[in-house]
Amino acid sequence: MPLSPTPPKLAVVVANGITGDSRVQKTALAAAHAGWDVTLVGRAAGKKPEHSWLGPVKVVRLPVGNRMERLVNARKNRGGPRARLTQWGIRDRAALDQIRDAHRVWVREQTTRIGHLGATPLGGAAAIGLRALVRARRGAHRLRIRAYRWEQRRKTSRTTGDWRRDWPALLDLDLAFGPFVEELAPDVIHANDITTIHTAASRLRARGRRCAWLYDAHEYVAGIGWAKPAMASAFPAVEREYIHRADAVVTVSPELAGLLRADHRLRETPSVVRNAPVRAVVGEAAGRVCVRTACGLPEGVPLLVYAGWLAPDRGVATAVDALALLPDHHLAVVTGRPGAGPAALRERAERLGVRHRVHVVPYVPPHQVADYLSSADLGLIPFHRVPNTENSLPTKAAEYLHAGLPLVSSDVRAVSAFVRAHGVGEVFTAEDAGSCAAAVLRATADRDALRKNITEALLAELSWEREAETLLRVYGRISGKTPGAGPARPCWDAEERADRDGGRTAGRWRPLGATPVRLGLAPANHAGQLAAFATAITSRRETVSAEVVKHRSAGRCHDYPADVLVDGTALRNLDVQLEQVQRVLRRYTHLIADAFRPVFGPLNGTGVEGDLPALAQAGIKVALLAHGSEVRDPARHRARHPHSLFHDAPDGYEAELSLLAERNRRVAEESGLPVFVTTPDLLLDLPGAVWAPLVVDADAWSGLRPVMARTRPLVVHAPSARWTKGTGRVLPLLEDFDRRGLIDFRLAEGLPPAAVRELVRGADVVIDQFAIGTYGTFACEGMAAGRPVVAHVDEESVAACGVRPPIVGATPDTLRSALEHLLDDRDFAVRTGHESAAFVRAFHDGTATTAALDAFLRS
Repeated sequence: MPLSPTPPKLAVVVANGITGDSRVQKTALAAAHAGWDVTLVGRAAGKKPEHSWLGPVKVVRLPVGNRMERLVNARKNRGGPRARLTQWGIRDRAALDQIRDAHRVWVREQTTRIGHLGATPLGGAAAIGLRALVRARRGAHRLRIRAYRWEQRRKTSRTTGDWRRDWPALLDLDLAFGPFVEELAPDVIHANDITTIHTAASRLRARGRRCAWLYDAHEYVAGIGWAKPAMASAFPAVEREYIHRADAVVTVSPELAGLLRADHRLRETPSVVRNAPVRAVVGEAAGRVCVRTACGLPEGVPLLVYAGWLAPDRGVATAVDALALLPDHHLAVVTGRPGAGPAALRERAERLGVRHRVHVVPYVPPHQVADYLSSADLGLIPFHRVPNTENSLPTKAAEYLHAGLPLVSSDVRAVSAFVRAHGVGEVFTAEDAGSCAAAVLRATADRDALRKNITEALLAELSWEREAETLLRVYGRISGKTPGAGPARPCWDAEERADRDGGRTAGRWRPLGATPVRLGLAPANHAGQLAAFATAITSRRETVSAEVVKHRSAGRCHDYPADVLVDGTALRNLDVQLEQVQRVLRRYTHLIADAFRPVFGPLNGTGVEGDLPALAQAGIKVALLAHGSEVRDPARHRARHPHSLFHDAPDGYEAELSLLAERNRRVAEESGLPVFVTTPDLLLDLPGAVWAPLVVDADAWSGLRPVMARTRPLVVHAPSARWTKGTGRVLPLLEDFDRRGLIDFRLAEGLPPAAVRELVRGADVVIDQFAIGTYGTFACEGMAAGRPVVAHVDEESVAACGVRPPIVGATPDTLRSALEHLLDDRDFAVRTGHESAAFVRAFHDGTATTAALDAFLRS
């Protein structure tokens, strides 16, 4: 086949969040290394698309709704006469919650009336009657809920054989992924697992666009013990409907390939692509990660290891039972999700008296697994004999072998045949603890001999490099495309990095590398300030390279640039927390700990102070960076400012913030670390801190048009939250000026940063805040645009930093006169805009900030 003039496009589609799915990540990287233009498509945790990079691979996570699921379920709920009675007025779970809330409100109101009536001389009889009514209505409500649940149980146990009705969530996945993939118009779609088999390719073909696609069967769908009858009906049905439409089918084992061909009468046997380790990276993490150390065990203690998913059919309970017959052995269970599975194993071990020999330890990144496991003695595969485990060699088998561990496996067909054929372990009877213990003792005694059978040829055969060759041949065969050369050095250990194109800063900092100072900045990145700091510092210090890390909250729009994005939900998992430990401790020389938040996630608590001992032990120089509410004293602020934001704060906010700020101020004082603040007023809360001014890209914010050239000036106010800016106190005045035609007022709420920037660059006046007493990022951006900015800046803050910004000072009480002055004296407004732009370039372009950090950044 001739080389393609441009790289052919590949879309690798999976219905999960991508993180932790080593097969799809390695698939995408292998294709990109071979010269394909790869987009990896997965599911977003929140309601907005997320864009990032995994080495040379574009990563897009798309939000998936539940509209089709709700629609189909609502139709099911209508049902026949019985269903209309049992589901009376309850369309779905959301409607059920509303009815429950309405019932609670009614009961609370009536019980309040009962208490009032009972306190009056003549109200006793009325109170008795009302009590009876409340009891009767409560009983009717309970009956209604029970009837609803009874019908729901009957409904979920019924199946139709039509996957669109049995599992409509598949339709929602197609609505989310299909349009994106169609717009991408790839040459090949790699549909991973049963949940993406129905996405996009046929519609591209209907539009005349040549698009090949393959179905990657990760599991034997017909052999899984699905949790719900609807799943057991829908997933085999959607596989039957679409598998014949695929240009190729690949799967994970020869056994499963044979089953798929026989079950579906395929013309050819699916190609086999095992999920094997990357041979090239084995050994790179040696000495840095160690499962034995994670267990706290010295060399010489016999250590068994099980790595992977915990479920009853995985048989780990059998291994725990076997420990009672193995008094010298310990068991490491490597799992990424603390929860019911590990807890049940610990309870079982406690009952057997072996709890001290069962160690639940976290995952490490996929490219470090073999090195992590290599300090154990034997690898366990104690699966039960169920169809899905019988028919493939699991990923962990290859991982154990690359770690140099002989296998101890139950007699599930595929694994036991492999172990016996290659002489790399021992086999026991599934679910038999005595047989398992005997196999462990045999393997322990013969460990050296078994290890000799783990040959380089066997490891090469079980490597991702070998498996990827098969996959790439399939891509070329079904598409007719041959890409040119890919990157010179494959980056199998690539870490996911954010797409830098959406932020307010240029995002062109020197990436972490071989410099004397390797600076980490993590984890808040409020308003993109860590990205701005990194850009400013590395452009002015040749000795510094930087990495910006952002811990994301679910459902938030993350427009600010960063190198590494860590999902907040995933950060609850111990394995993800330890990934952050490894990233920081082995790679940074300096760290700016942002907003006093923990850089390792909740591993050591909710504040940065828990992480400081590990950082100190690693020899990393740490500085603390504060922006506002994390250290601001609410009581002092209320006393200083009549219009303080704390007068309008939501219930409970001030009390919660007072505790947080007090803790963080104590950390700043007791840690002895350098402390920096980005806004001048915080120098009053942290007297020992140094002002490191906010950084803005003055060129990016330069104004679009002259100030005050309009007859009716454009005035912009952009509160992130109204109560924090004092918006409610000034909005009536601004709207009144707008109604009278004196100004064209724009309240910029809920807009993406790029849209706000365009508004500010074209404005005549920018209105900032009247509730804090200082100036922040938005005021700096308005000044960078050359616009006069109106805000409240108190004299004490100005005196603390020694710099007076050219902001038009006003309070809610004096805003009218300040605006009238700008409208009446337009020359003054123009001069103020010019002075504002000059002020930002003098104090907020990064030069002053880098100078403030200079002593800290010395290597």
